[in-house]
Amino acid sequence: MKYFIIYLAIISAAAVIITVSDKSRAQRHKRRIAEKTLFMTALLGGSAAMYLTMIAVRHKTRHKRFMIGLPLIMIVQAAAIAFVIIRT
Repeated sequence: MKYFIIYLAIISAAAVIITVSDKSRAQRHKRRIAEKTLFMTALLGGSAAMYLTMIAVRHKTRHKRFMIGLPLIMIVQAAAIAFVIIRT
């Protein structure tokens, strides 16, 4: 459990960093981070941090794909964690 929490902290920090970086790149008209990369980071466990960061910095909040997709990923991840905890 300890390693799982450390993993979530690391992936969440990465999610925040790439979200803020993508916002900054968008503002400077630089090469952007691929949406595939953003979603993969969310799927790997950074969905909650990414969603909160996107709201905080107002990045991709008009994109339904992110504003619906990230909460759905969080729900699936929460259900998977609950399933593992209950089965243990």
